[in-house]
Amino acid sequence: MRLTCFNLARRGFRDPAVIHSGLGKYTTDYSNLPERYITRKITKIKYKAPEGPEFIPKMKAWKIQHHGLERPWSSSYWAEHPPFQYKDTAIVEPILERDWMWFRGDRVEILTGPDKGKQGYINMVVQERNWVTVEGLNTKYVTMGESQDFPGMMIKQEKPLLVTRDIKLVDPTDEKPAEVEWMYTEASERVRVSARSGSIIPMPGKAEETIDYKSKSGYVLNKSKDTAPAAVEEITYEPKLGTFEMDIMESLGIQENRIPKKSYWY
Repeated sequence: MRLTCFNLARRGFRDPAVIHSGLGKYTTDYSNLPERYITRKITKIKYKAPEGPEFIPKMKAWKIQHHGLERPWSSSYWAEHPPFQYKDTAIVEPILERDWMWFRGDRVEILTGPDKGKQGYINMVVQERNWVTVEGLNTKYVTMGESQDFPGMMIKQEKPLLVTRDIKLVDPTDEKPAEVEWMYTEASERVRVSARSGSIIPMPGKAEETIDYKSKSGYVLNKSKDTAPAAVEEITYEPKLGTFEMDIMESLGIQENRIPKKSYWY
């Protein structure tokens, strides 16, 4: 169970950056951002007690009230949803992370709306609302940049679909929608299996794609920015109970024979 920032603050946690963001794993995977950065961007603090033993550890932080297609760590999200302004929170049927089976690149069929019966590929996941968007389907037209001198520009946007009601995964054997469940193979590999045909629905390659790379195996390290895995595993520092001066003396072979006087601190 994930706790809110306020509850964790009551338990003595001071730094909001160590608190889990509370966002779904498959929502944040594509951004490829560290959890610490996302938590810092979505945490809006109204009050935080000063540091010191004389103060009660207390913090009042804003909890995200709305989850939509805008990413909550972006500036455009907070421009549209300012903090400390309460709104109605949508009631969502919870789906456990281990039971989630809709990923970017999956082929699905739409069951409702004007595009009912059409098939397409998932291109975005909003796990907190049980939403996905399908590339080129279930769209609406939006006019942007309209003014007195300019008629604006019309663009097409995909509207979200509920995974529990509006879509179904497509069985690759007959290209028809099917009920799907998680099962294990003889090699103890967890796979998605069609309940109708018993065939395995493979994980799409687009599921591991991020904004930085198409696949982990094809990612090339940037020598000027990235640290090689071998360098991370190599231990280059050995901690010791000594000062900087002691390390210098040890490296130069200097022996200290003087005995310091006792000192008292009150």
